[in-house]
Amino acid sequence: MTDRIDPVDLTARLVRCPSVTPDEGGALVLLENLLGPAGFECTRVDRGGVSNLFARWGRKGANRTFGFNGHTDVVPIGNPDDWTVDPFGAEIRDGYLWGRGATDMKSGVAAFAAAAIDFTRETPPDGAIILAITGDEEGPALDGTTALLDWMAEAGERMTDCLVGEPTSPNEMGEAMKIGRRGSMTARFTVTGVQGHSAYPHRAKNPLPPLARLMDRLASHKLDGGSDHFDPSSLAIVTIDTGNPATNVIPAKGTAAVNIRFNDLHSSQTLTDWMQAEANAVATDFDVKIAMEVSVSGESFLTPPGDLSDLIGKAVQAETGRMPEMSTSGGTSDARFVKDHCPVVEFGLVGKTMHQVDERVSVEQIHQLKAIYGRILRDYFAD
Repeated sequence: MTDRIDPVDLTARLVRCPSVTPDEGGALVLLENLLGPAGFECTRVDRGGVSNLFARWGRKGANRTFGFNGHTDVVPIGNPDDWTVDPFGAEIRDGYLWGRGATDMKSGVAAFAAAAIDFTRETPPDGAIILAITGDEEGPALDGTTALLDWMAEAGERMTDCLVGEPTSPNEMGEAMKIGRRGSMTARFTVTGVQGHSAYPHRAKNPLPPLARLMDRLASHKLDGGSDHFDPSSLAIVTIDTGNPATNVIPAKGTAAVNIRFNDLHSSQTLTDWMQAEANAVATDFDVKIAMEVSVSGESFLTPPGDLSDLIGKAVQAETGRMPEMSTSGGTSDARFVKDHCPVVEFGLVGKTMHQVDERVSVEQIHQLKAIYGRILRDYFAD
């Protein structure tokens, strides 16, 4: 029998690839060179300067096609002097593998790639397995998983179910899986008045009082009390700026921005309409102009509890002794794109050190994660 793939060694090899978004850094080449000889049909799907990899084992269009999604790009290391190890050295010490991307999420990619290769070699399934791996999750995410899904649609490729291997557990392995995510959007407001001398405020039109009033109205409003699977939505004021260093000048403009993390009781459009109405009301009250620009990172979504979450939960419990909570907490992930393609659930390692200096992952957990992913594949294709 061919030797089984060591997910810790594969994680270390991936960490040694300096794949800071959008640089490929050799990570996808490494995976393609591993997956191709193992019988996976590999296609590079590069777009907009971003590298992506599609790999399929089995027949195209199979009735059962299980997919894994993940990313090999990582965030910058920050000040290298703050690290106690080489950020791209993949040193193993004290039971941990250290380095940028060790947790988020090269260990997840290594675990599902290793599990998929071993599974197809040892018990070839009646179906197909797809690995959709991007180099643009930590960046703008415009040409990463979206490019893969666009290419798949054009090529007639489809997953029937998908697991995203992002870190999902807060403290202990197996604590949580994500069955949905909150939406995220940012609104930027510019209030335009008339500049003037602060000693003669009647000759100016100060944009700051209406800006302060608008921010107070937005931040004081209770968006909701939560829903069946989501915590209450939140709105945070993230910046207020005038660019005015003088204390004797009323500025002509003031700007502010809010970020909203919203549940399935809202859409970005309904929230945009609400904020626009508030801005219009304040603009009328103060006789100023208020412009609003909105950017949306993703809509709220939910994969209702069912076959996919049951499959993952049982596999996690079998390998860890813990039934994972079905969660929708946290920020955004590429699951927000996959959900338009097929049912999607996220499950991965403990994410305590992701994006931090001295990022590290438990070696034991990497082995556990491969075992969980392997069990999911065996159970998915069992009947």
